[in-house]
Amino acid sequence: QVHLMESGGGSVQSGGSLRLTCAASGYMYSSVCMAWFRQAPGKEREEVAVIATDGRTIYADSVKGRFTISMDNAKNTLYLQMNSLKPDDTATYYCAAGGGRCQIYYRNGHYYTGPDPSSAHWGQGTQVTVAS
Repeated sequence: QVHLMESGGGSVQSGGSLRLTCAASGYMYSSVCMAWFRQAPGKEREEVAVIATDGRTIYADSVKGRFTISMDNAKNTLYLQMNSLKPDDTATYYCAAGGGRCQIYYRNGHYYTGPDPSSAHWGQGTQVTVAS
């Protein structure tokens, strides 16, 4: 049974940093497309960062240069290092695991590359709050 558990969220001041962690059980991270999504109150869930099975990474424009997604295969753990945080980064952050390689999916008028949200496995989420 697949199980994902996020941790590392919290409250920080604008400009601060946090590192989110997603521990997995039930399969190996390195064999599937993994991603971080976030959802702010009243907004759709959005893809933030993706790491493919070949190690390639993809970032949303809003976080490029500030966030880094990485994976420790030995620990079967996914990370999201978030630097230079802004109030707009306030959201609940979720890790997601696809069923295999990353896919191109269509959502909210845009095409994305990552685990298809309609079929991905999800963690329970961790809250990130950035104060101005």
